[in-house]
Amino acid sequence: MMRRIAVLDAPSNLGLRPPTSTSVPGCGKAPGALRDQGLLARLRARDAGCLTAPRYDPGDWRPGDGVCHAREIADYSVALAERIGAIIDRSEFPLVLGGDCSILLGSALAMHRLGEAVGGRIGLVFVDGHSDFRHPGNASYVGAAAGEDLALVTGRGQADLAAIEGRRPYFRDIDVVVLGIRAQDEYRLDLQAAGITTRPVPALRAEGAARTAQWAHEQLADCAGYWVHIDVDVLDPAVMPAVDAPDPGGIAFAELEILLAGLVDTPHCLGVELTVFDPDYDPDGAYAAEIVNTVVAGLRPVSAPTASPPRLLPGPSASAAPPAPSRSAAPTRPSAPTTPSASAPALVAAPVARSDGDDRHPGGAGERAEDVPPTPLRPLGPVAPAAAASDGPAEPEPVGPPASAGPGLLRRAPLAGLDPGDPLPAPEDGTSPSAAGIA
Repeated sequence: MMRRIAVLDAPSNLGLRPPTSTSVPGCGKAPGALRDQGLLARLRARDAGCLTAPRYDPGDWRPGDGVCHAREIADYSVALAERIGAIIDRSEFPLVLGGDCSILLGSALAMHRLGEAVGGRIGLVFVDGHSDFRHPGNASYVGAAAGEDLALVTGRGQADLAAIEGRRPYFRDIDVVVLGIRAQDEYRLDLQAAGITTRPVPALRAEGAARTAQWAHEQLADCAGYWVHIDVDVLDPAVMPAVDAPDPGGIAFAELEILLAGLVDTPHCLGVELTVFDPDYDPDGAYAAEIVNTVVAGLRPVSAPTASPPRLLPGPSASAAPPAPSRSAAPTRPSAPTTPSASAPALVAAPVARSDGDDRHPGGAGERAEDVPPTPLRPLGPVAPAAAASDGPAEPEPVGPPASAGPGLLRRAPLAGLDPGDPLPAPEDGTSPSAAGIA
C-alpha cells in the first residue's frame, strides 16, 4: 500500500535575524515558491494547508535577552505539532515546507508526543550544513532559534522553547544522527562530547549517500521511528546559493536525492521537513525548480505503489527509559569510517577555509580559521537510485566532485535560463546571498 504524502506549509521566518536593517528573511516565501514549481501535483500529494506564522518583529531585542521571538516560536511550535500529529493520525507521510530551522521545534514536539503515545522513543536525522548547536553552555549569549534548533530540541536552552509542555528533551542525544555538517563546524566537539553521532561532508562523500542513509538507519535501530530534518544549505553554494548562510564544502543535488531516498525508504521514517530556501535570491525560480526535482525523486520510495505503510517499532516505555546522558558521560557509538575502499580511484578535495567568527545568527561565537585536510573522494558518475544492502560487493556510488570543481559539475543539468558559471542574480534590495545574515 502506497503512503500518501501530505504537504504542509510552515512559512515561519521567526528564527532568523534580519538580513538588513530594513528587511525580513525571505525563507517564509519558500513554500509558495516550491508549490509554484508543481510540487504537489508531481508528488500526487494531499494539500494539508498552511500554518501562518506570527508577524516577524525583533523589536528592541538585544544580546542577553534570550532567544528572539521566543514566545511566538513556542506558540507556533505547539500549533505545528498539532498539524503534524493530525497528518500522521491519517497514516499519511508529512512533508513540511519551511520556513527556517526553528520549525524543527514543532516537529520535535509532535514526535515526542507520538513516542509517548506508543511507548517508545522517536529519533532524528538532522541533515544540515551547520550543527545549529549554539546554547548558553557554549556561547556568550543566544539569539536566533534557527542557529540553536538542534540544541533546543535536545533539551539545551531556555525552558519556554526546550521544554514545551514539560517535555525535555524532545530527542535524546543518542537518538540523533547529524549528516552533512562541514568538517570544521564550530560546535563539532560539543556534539562529540554529547554523544551525538555525526557524519560530516567528507565522511558522507567517502562512504556514499546511499550507504550513509543505511548507516543512519542502523544508528537509530533502538528507536520506534524517526523524523528527517533537511536544511538546503547542506548543498554546496556553487549549486544552492539561495540560502541565508551559504558555506563552502557542501554536497551536490544528486547526493541529496540519493540520501533522501535512502532515508525515507522504510516505514520507520515518519516524515520530512525542508528548510531555509530563500526565494529572494532566486528571482527566476531556477533553484526552486532544482529543489523540487530533487524532492520529487527523493520521495519516490514513499509514494511508490509498493511502499510500506508507516510502522512504529515497539520500544521500551518512555517513562522507563534512562535519563538522557550528560555531556561529561555520554554513551558513544562506533565512529563512522571516513576512508573509501582501497580499490576506488581517488580524487582530492580542495581545502575549505572557515572565516573568523560565525555571523549566521545573533549570539554566534567566533572560531579560528582552519583548513579542512584533503579528503579522498570517488569520481563523479551517473545518478542511480539508492541501492539496497546486499551480501555482494558494493557497486561504486555516484558522488559529487569537490566544491572547487565548480557549479558545472556539481549541478545535474544546467538550469533553465542560466549558464552554469553565471552568478546568482542579486535581490532587489541590493544584498547578496553571502550577506543574507543568518541561517
